[in-house]
Amino acid sequence: MTTTQPGTVHPAEPPASGEDRAAPAWRRIAAQASFETRAILRNGEQLLVTIVLPVLVLVGLVRTSFLDLDTQGWSRVDFVTPGVLALAVMSTAFTSQAIATAFDRRNGVLRLLATTPLGRGGLLAGKVLGVLAVEVVQVVVIAGVALALGWRPALAGLPAVVGVTLLGTAAFTALALLLAGTLRAEGVLAVANLLLVLLLVGGGVLLPAGELAAPLAHLAVLLPSGALGEAMRGALLEGTVPAFSVVVLLGWTAALGWGASKLFRWH
Repeated sequence: MTTTQPGTVHPAEPPASGEDRAAPAWRRIAAQASFETRAILRNGEQLLVTIVLPVLVLVGLVRTSFLDLDTQGWSRVDFVTPGVLALAVMSTAFTSQAIATAFDRRNGVLRLLATTPLGRGGLLAGKVLGVLAVEVVQVVVIAGVALALGWRPALAGLPAVVGVTLLGTAAFTALALLLAGTLRAEGVLAVANLLLVLLLVGGGVLLPAGELAAPLAHLAVLLPSGALGEAMRGALLEGTVPAFSVVVLLGWTAALGWGASKLFRWH
């Protein structure tokens, strides 16, 4: 038996190993963003909405004439592609994110992750970065198909497209979190898909508001979908973004973000 002599100084406890310490915040957020990205891209239903649907809409509108379009002198593919890119942003930032977050909330995943070193802020940051990563994939795929169909975007407007995409992502992610944090998961599933269809048909995203019926034309320009569609068309057709569309998107982002921050329930 070993004994400790009086006055013996005990050696300090060894430092905690790397496994016992939390990773830096940026690494935790990056890991969550990677998980969110893979979850969307591996889910067949979400992949259908985020990648397959926009590509089918693009090819259908360009290669068929079932919908009579007033392209205002632009080629059909040049006129349609900006709206399809706006639709892609909506499908990922809103529909996919709302449904995924709602079911994570119902299953207790959000409450669990919020108590880990990732925290609530890290969880939300990871979700936003995951959305942006999926949008990069969408842009690459859609732009590749559009270029193959003869698309010639206004190169001067490409930097503006990045800003418009970020602003549209912020607005629709805030809307997604507002729905996901206040409604039951089954309700979010129905409402999110219904809203996407309604905005696709009459929200000014694929077609300019001026081509819609009179009541919808005045309403569409005030919707986030219409503002995003007009901003995309302005940037990629003419190289400039309408200031009114930017103001509308900023207003929706602020209002929806405030609502989500006040009403979101984690469980």
